[in-house]
Amino acid sequence: MDQYFNQMDKIIKERKTSSRIRFMLQDVLDLRRCNWVPRRGDQGPKTIDQIHKEAELEEHREQIKVQQVLMSKKEGGGGGGGGGGRMGGDEGWNTVPISKNRPIDTTRLNSGRPATSTLNRFSALQQAGSVSSSSDSDRRVPQRSSSSRDRGGDRDRGERDRDRYERFEGQEGRDDRSSQNQITKRSFSRESQDRSGRGGESRASNEPVRRVASMTDDRDRGSRDRGTQRESAPTPPPGPQKPSMTEEEVEKKSKAIIEEYIHINDLKEALQCVAELNSASLLFVFVRNSVESTLERSTIARERVGLLLQQLVKAGSLPPSQYYKGLEETLEAAEDTAIDIPHIWLYLAELITPMLHEGGIPMGQLFREISKPLVPLGIAGVLLVQILKLLCKGTPKKVGTMWTDGGLSWSEFLPEDEDVNKFVTEQQVEFTTGEEVESKEEDKKKVLSGDELSQQLDRLLQDKADNQRIRDWVEANLDEEQSTSNQFVRALMTSVCQSAIICDNPYRVDAKQIGLKARLLQRYLCDEQKELQALYALQALMVHMEQPANLLRMFFDALYDEDVIKEEAFYKWESSKDPAEQTGKGVALKSVTAFFTWLREAEEESDKE
Repeated sequence: MDQYFNQMDKIIKERKTSSRIRFMLQDVLDLRRCNWVPRRGDQGPKTIDQIHKEAELEEHREQIKVQQVLMSKKEGGGGGGGGGGRMGGDEGWNTVPISKNRPIDTTRLNSGRPATSTLNRFSALQQAGSVSSSSDSDRRVPQRSSSSRDRGGDRDRGERDRDRYERFEGQEGRDDRSSQNQITKRSFSRESQDRSGRGGESRASNEPVRRVASMTDDRDRGSRDRGTQRESAPTPPPGPQKPSMTEEEVEKKSKAIIEEYIHINDLKEALQCVAELNSASLLFVFVRNSVESTLERSTIARERVGLLLQQLVKAGSLPPSQYYKGLEETLEAAEDTAIDIPHIWLYLAELITPMLHEGGIPMGQLFREISKPLVPLGIAGVLLVQILKLLCKGTPKKVGTMWTDGGLSWSEFLPEDEDVNKFVTEQQVEFTTGEEVESKEEDKKKVLSGDELSQQLDRLLQDKADNQRIRDWVEANLDEEQSTSNQFVRALMTSVCQSAIICDNPYRVDAKQIGLKARLLQRYLCDEQKELQALYALQALMVHMEQPANLLRMFFDALYDEDVIKEEAFYKWESSKDPAEQTGKGVALKSVTAFFTWLREAEEESDKE
């Protein structure tokens, strides 16, 4: 053993341990040297019988403690048994001694109530601890009136209830005394109310019987008072509206909207996104970003953005004043920008020209406004010429009419010392002066091949051009002979039907797209022969697509419903034996058998009527 202690001393001295651990080890060594004996010896594991006997002894000790508590309360006259010491005296009640110096809380004194109790008088047996001292109880229990000290009078109801409340508090307070006190007091209040409802027989004497007010009464009264205050309180004013966006926020969102629109070409979505900006006074920021972000991009991108701005003005979402303000900064710097971007005037014209389409801004108003920052620099005519030339891809005569209707004159836009006639002749804008140039323009029109026609029409439809724009292009680029040829009719029919195909699995037809282009088709499919050519073109498209199931039938339904092609043309196509149009004819006929069956049945029914 000495060797063990010496070794431990050595460890304590040599090891760099904390002072706390060293002192603890030193205490253990000191206890060992003093023949330290454990408080409980090592008795080994207990048997089941030993455990049962110890449990019985423990239970017996607890019962003895409870009996001792009850006896002490009974001998002391405390009435702690929940009514065990009630009977006695002339009135059938015992008095309970109280402290003379105990303060009385007058706010807890109310009218009396009967003494009938519904509490479990044996609830005290459920607790194993000792009862709190009388002084602690005196501080917790409700107070009674000093008049109840007379032995001949009624015992104070509050004093009787004190013991019950004390027992409940002692029983429940072991886990969470503060929260359980509230529960006990609410139960105590309900019990008192029950007694007051059926205890009229206990009021034997004429002396006033007092009742201890429950905490719930005060709490309910306070809740009612607070409720009254809330009802009488004025309605708070509505919260402030959401602040409008800053210029930086509008600029950031504008760039995102423009990029998405240029890439996916969803005009409807772009219009909705601009409307959701909800910043009418800052829309010039959107216009400015639209111009700057597409100025050096492709022609298609500039035309698309110009069309978007035109549709915003047409829908009333973009005030013209905001449009002009958005262009102003770019126009003012255009002369300097031309050093880096030589074709800036053409690019600006491609952005501005769509605004002159139907529903946009009239030419007179638009030209005068966009020229304001350019006229002092003497370069307004350069931009206007580029815009007019782009418009002349339509009908020059129509552009001349727009110029005249706007009350425009070149003298408004050119420097004072510049010869107007010379400028008009050099720039080839004679149509603005009312001269007849239609014959010259007709001579310049060249005949387009079928592929060229298809490419131009496909481009217009991909840009979601409306019917008027397509008609303007046809009048500007095709003479009357070509615009009425079978080649043009087939190219137009093919482009329109291709734009209406929904590429799902399986393919479907967008009947709405056919409806939008119905009037355009009706204009050029002006007779039965043209309708037949259109059906031949549709048949060739099905062959090119390798005859998708039910697609031709859906096209026939849509074209018939929109009155683009009539019954006679369908029947003529069905019975046609033209050798040049037999490729894929058998498969096409089989796929539309149900359509012709329905068509004949409908015709027979109409004849019967």
